[in-house]
Amino acid sequence: MMKKLLFVFLLALTNVAFAQNSPAPIKLVDVLLTPSHADWTYKTGEKAEVEVQVLRFGVPVPNVEISYEVGPEMMDAEKKEKQLLKDGTGKINVGTSKVPGFRDLNVSVKVDGHTYKSQSKLGFSPEAIEPTVENPKDFDAFWTEAVAEARQVDFDANLKFLPEYSTDKVDVYLLDLRTGWGKKRLFGYLCKPKGEGKYPVLFAPPGAGVKPVKPYTGFAEQGFISLTIEIHGISPLLDADSYKQVSSAFGDYMFANLDNRDEYYYKNVYLGCVRCVDYLCSLPEFDGKNVVVTGGSQGGALTIVTSALNEKVTALAAFYPALCDMTGYLHGRAGGWPHVFRADKQATMATPDRIKTAAYFDVVNFARRVKVPGFYSTGYNDHTCPPTSVFSALNVISAPKEIVITPISGHWRFGETNDRSLDFLREQSGLE
Repeated sequence: MMKKLLFVFLLALTNVAFAQNSPAPIKLVDVLLTPSHADWTYKTGEKAEVEVQVLRFGVPVPNVEISYEVGPEMMDAEKKEKQLLKDGTGKINVGTSKVPGFRDLNVSVKVDGHTYKSQSKLGFSPEAIEPTVENPKDFDAFWTEAVAEARQVDFDANLKFLPEYSTDKVDVYLLDLRTGWGKKRLFGYLCKPKGEGKYPVLFAPPGAGVKPVKPYTGFAEQGFISLTIEIHGISPLLDADSYKQVSSAFGDYMFANLDNRDEYYYKNVYLGCVRCVDYLCSLPEFDGKNVVVTGGSQGGALTIVTSALNEKVTALAAFYPALCDMTGYLHGRAGGWPHVFRADKQATMATPDRIKTAAYFDVVNFARRVKVPGFYSTGYNDHTCPPTSVFSALNVISAPKEIVITPISGHWRFGETNDRSLDFLREQSGLE
C-alpha cells in the first residue's frame, strides 16, 4: 500500500468558501516561535528547542520578559518559567518525549500593558502513535446489522428547487430525506451541474454544532453532484428566531445516551450519512462509479465513518477528524473531541457503559476499516481535535493515503490544502 506523509509549510492564505481558514489577524506585537526542526517533528528521546522572538513592527523588543509553560499535549504543564530576553530573542528547551506524542509550548509576554500569546506543539514520532480505544469484537456485526436495517427504509425524498441559490452553472435544491425508522430525517442542499451528462457524486457532512447550513455550489462547479447536510433534522430554511428556538433544545448532543450503543445520538447520524450516499447513488445523473466524501472536524469524522460503512464510496478527503481515540485521556494523554473523558469530566462520564459505547463510535475503529484511497490533513496546533488523537486514527489506516501536515495550523486549514484535496478528489473521480 502506498503511503505518503507530506509536510507542507504554507504561509499564504486563500479564501475558499468551504474552508475553515485562519483569520490571520495582524498584531502590534508578535511572539514568533521557531522550532529547531523545520517540520516541527522529532524522534522520541530527541531534545527539542524553540527560538522565541518578541517583535514590534517586525523589530525585536529589547529587555522583555516572557512567561512560558511546557508539557504533554492537553495535560498539565511540567514546567512554568520566566525568561528575560535582553535583545528580544532567546531559546526555550522544550525537552523530549520518551513515547510517541506531542509536547506543547505556550508563551506569553506583556508589552505596554497588553498581553500577547503564542503556542507551538512539537511532534515526537507521531507516525508511531498507537490508539488506546478498544476494538470491539462484534463491531462489524453491530454496524452491518444497523446499516442493513436502515436500508430497509424508503428515502421518501422531497426536493425543492431554490432559484435564489442557483447559478448559471448549478441548480440548487433543498433535500428532505428519510434516513431511518419513524421521524428520522435529514435536510441538506443538493447541487447539480447544469447540462446533460453523468457526474460523480460528492457527500459533504458538516462540522459540529446545531446551526443552519448554507448551500455551497463550488463542488458542483468542479463537476460533482454534491450534497451538504445538517445532521439534526432541522430545516435550514427556518427563519433565524425559529431555528434558534428549535436548536436550543439539543444541548450537548454529542453526549446524549452515550451509555447505550443503540440509543447514542451519533448512531442515527452515522446511519444517516450512509443513506445520504445511497441517495446520491440513486440519482439518474450519477455516473455509476465515482463516490467521494469530504469534511473537517466532526465532518472529518463523518467522512471516515461513511467511507468505512458504505461500500459505494471510492475516495475521501478528511481534515482534522473529531471523535478519534476518545479514551486517550484515560491513559494520560490527549483524547479527541468532544473530550468526553477529559479529567474534568471523568467523575461523571467515565463509566464502564460509556467507555464501552464510545468504542463503537470512535473514528479509530472506522479508520481501521477504510479500504479506499484517502487524503488527510491536520495541524499540530489544534486543541479542538488534538493531533495525538488524529494520528491515532491515521496510523491505523492501511488503504492508500496521502497525509498533508501543516504544523502551524490549529483547528483550521489553508486554502492551498483545500486546493490539494480537491485536486485529489477530482483525480480519483476521473475529472482530471
